[in-house]
Amino acid sequence: MAIAADPAVRSPAAFRMRGLAKEKPSMESGSAFRAFLALLAATALAGCGGGSTPAANTGAPGGLEKTTLTIGVSPTPSSAPVFIADRKGFFKAEGLTIKTEIIQAPQAVMPKILNGSIDIFKGSYVSLINIQDSGAAKLKILSDTLQGAPGIAGVVVRKDSPLQTPKDLKGKTIAVNSLNNLGTVSMSAHLKAHEVTPKQVKFVAIDFQAQLGALTSEKVDAAWMVEPFLSAAQQAGARLLLDTNTGPTDALPIDGWAGTAEWVSKHPKTTAAFQRAVAKAQRLAATNRAELAEVVPLYTQTPKQAVMTMAMGTFPTSLNPKRIQRVADLMYEFGYLKSKVDVASMVVPEPVSLPG
Repeated sequence: MAIAADPAVRSPAAFRMRGLAKEKPSMESGSAFRAFLALLAATALAGCGGGSTPAANTGAPGGLEKTTLTIGVSPTPSSAPVFIADRKGFFKAEGLTIKTEIIQAPQAVMPKILNGSIDIFKGSYVSLINIQDSGAAKLKILSDTLQGAPGIAGVVVRKDSPLQTPKDLKGKTIAVNSLNNLGTVSMSAHLKAHEVTPKQVKFVAIDFQAQLGALTSEKVDAAWMVEPFLSAAQQAGARLLLDTNTGPTDALPIDGWAGTAEWVSKHPKTTAAFQRAVAKAQRLAATNRAELAEVVPLYTQTPKQAVMTMAMGTFPTSLNPKRIQRVADLMYEFGYLKSKVDVASMVVPEPVSLPG
């Protein structure tokens, strides 16, 4: 899925060229003609990043190692900043063209990540830390995208299910979008509070889009869902059994954008350009629900009005490794990691943001 850059967004150099065409000086005078050519050449140089104006400020930065990126996104609201950045021309201003590919979790597309078919991808911090710990790849976190809030994720059961409390999940089958991921870790923290261990339930991997069908057909006893799937399931008659963004997991960092350490090392300027563009979009996502409502329907089946009213996490405007470390500590506590992971070592410092 590709979202084309807004054709209305143009570089300052393009505007200057268009203005020159409209205000072309008279050719009757040789000196006027030479002056016009000199001005035209200077304008062209400025548009290419030459002269004294820094390239990054003209919207045409030079020296990017790669200008067309394939980004792995999930069909959830936390992917919105990438779509906002594309729609608003923030990527274009950095010299980037973006293509997107829907993924469920990074683990499911590791071959593409490792061979460079996917450049940058979104994943839950549980996924990213798991990959790092397993040695499947060394990852770098480029940008934070969502922090949990009540109502955005939880465990649902059928309306007529005999399950009434989280303790009743003992011995039951629970659908999650992927194993050893955010759903299983956050549920582990809540099950512990009800004297149930992760080994006393059976997690099965089912894509979010198929979970309601699996629940309705009784292939699973319960399902861990996130918005917008959570609201859709409840509207279809499912009953919320457990909100997994309260209590021990209140305000838990959810997911972020990442790339392999090798990719980031080979593309430092492109990495910084991506970070700057997404940071601008992140600020809009954090403060303007209408911006989210414009893009979320583009890559999910969620209507615009539903985006305006459904529960939503918060969009952090800074990348804080200490906050994300909380996820790694929970994972270690419940045996998801072989050893403790230092999140700070995975984070790529944010570049200085450009004005606007």
